[in-house]
Amino acid sequence: VQLQASGGGLVQAGGSLRLSCAASGRTFSSGVMGWFRQAPGKEREFVAFISWSYGRTYYADSVKGRFSISRDIAKNTMYLHMNSLKPEDTAVYYCADGGSYGSTWASEYDYWGQGTQVTVSS
Repeated sequence: VQLQASGGGLVQAGGSLRLSCAASGRTFSSGVMGWFRQAPGKEREFVAFISWSYGRTYYADSVKGRFSISRDIAKNTMYLHMNSLKPEDTAVYYCADGGSYGSTWASEYDYWGQGTQVTVSS
């Protein structure tokens, strides 16, 4: 499985962005894909995950109500819709695949994209 993340950029506080993660070589119809982020000097932290087959979602408390994760099965693509962005959301965002339902630790995912930078200015 190869993951390609895109959609990052510079946005003002309160703005919105949509990240995409295109998966190639994904032959399984189940499992969980997720988004993580890593700010400078900090550990990689869980943002959200979605179950591929049923679309069940789970969010970190820090983004609940502001971010929305979705997937397009036909396109093998996962999205992260980010609204009401805050400066503390600034980080490199990574998509991941190969997790199981409930996976919120990076070590629980087998495949990773290269990351896309999100910068929120105040």
